[in-house]
Amino acid sequence: MEQIILIVHVLAGLAIIGLILVQQGKGADMGASFGSGASQTLFGSSGSGNALTRATAILATLFFITSLSLAYVAKQRSGGGEDIIDVPVLQESRDVAPVGDDSMPAQAGDAGSDMPAESDMPAVAE
Repeated sequence: MEQIILIVHVLAGLAIIGLILVQQGKGADMGASFGSGASQTLFGSSGSGNALTRATAILATLFFITSLSLAYVAKQRSGGGEDIIDVPVLQESRDVAPVGDDSMPAQAGDAGSDMPAESDMPAVAE
């Protein structure tokens, strides 16, 4: 079922792209109104605007429906269909040593530290 929805989704997307590229802009109507033979076209003197606009709207609706369907199928497949009720709460850890305790690692410049303090570093000439 997912494969059919995916194929319809891709085809609807490609058809929307094609229909949008075929449609003329608003500025093209001005030249057609001065007797360029618009009444002899395939869609008549009203032009192809209504048919192409309606087809684009139908395909856009189909594309939207298939997008929602694919999202629903993906949610069901991932096992996320049920709501999460039991969310674990982060509690304070009792393993953290208090500040100033000797079990904490030494900082730079401390008496028992192997790291040199900032004042012990040589000056760099610029």
